[in-house]
Amino acid sequence: MSSTFETMQKKIASGEDLSSIVRTMKALAATSVRQYEKAAESLDDYYYTVELGLSVVLLSLTEKLADPPVDARRPVLMLIFGSDHGLAGRFNEQIVSYALEEYWAEEEEKRRERPASRVVVCIGEQALNRVKAANIPVVQSFTLPTSISAITPFVQLLLARVEKWQSEEGVERVMLFYNRPQPGGFSPNTENMLPVSLSSLKEKRLAWQSRSLPTFTMPAGQLLSALLRQYFFVSLYRACALSLAAENTSRLAAMQAAEKNINERLDELKTAYQHERQGVITAELLDIISGFKAVRSKS
Repeated sequence: MSSTFETMQKKIASGEDLSSIVRTMKALAATSVRQYEKAAESLDDYYYTVELGLSVVLLSLTEKLADPPVDARRPVLMLIFGSDHGLAGRFNEQIVSYALEEYWAEEEEKRRERPASRVVVCIGEQALNRVKAANIPVVQSFTLPTSISAITPFVQLLLARVEKWQSEEGVERVMLFYNRPQPGGFSPNTENMLPVSLSSLKEKRLAWQSRSLPTFTMPAGQLLSALLRQYFFVSLYRACALSLAAENTSRLAAMQAAEKNINERLDELKTAYQHERQGVITAELLDIISGFKAVRSKS
């Protein structure tokens, strides 16, 4: 009886410790979600400014812009954003499955031919493990930045590596795969970073928010190159920030579910503990009464 009593006490103490850890992780995830969402939202105005600049420069070019042909035989660079840590629900499984299976099948059906080979780059240890489990070779992997201030140098490193893969692997297309936060969860998202459709950017013709006519003094080619570099930077930065926000959204939901399960289990243990404790007290009282009656009968 006493051993069962002590075992239940230990289980309750362990459950309360685990509940405290889960509450802490839930609070951290809730704080991180808003920080990364704000970082992504803050780029929207800058992204729009870059698009305005591109629109102005491209409209100034009198020659007809033709998008470069994409060789389907060239490999496609796939940047898959996952997470370094677990306890995030199906966050990594969903984006890896989407990138390697669903999107690839859609591409094959759309082109009616076998797509080009893949050059897969994983960002996050958990995504890397799942890609390797699918027997897909990974050319390189990265750990995710751990703060907003660390995203900028990380994106600059990625841009440098993309240029390297273009020259060494013959990559023409660069695709970004990341989870995007949604109300009540997240959803997989894909974005074509390269090649850039200059004709599409020219046709956008964004409204200029001033009565003054836009103009520039530096050579159009030089300005276009500078704006495209910013365009690539913002695309990668936003993908990384949104992925981190979605990761913490998923972890928050997982911790809320875990907290609910732990609390329900603790209630069950405490109820069983009370019953067990009452049984022990009752047994002790019966022993006392029996002893008292035995002594009384002898006297």
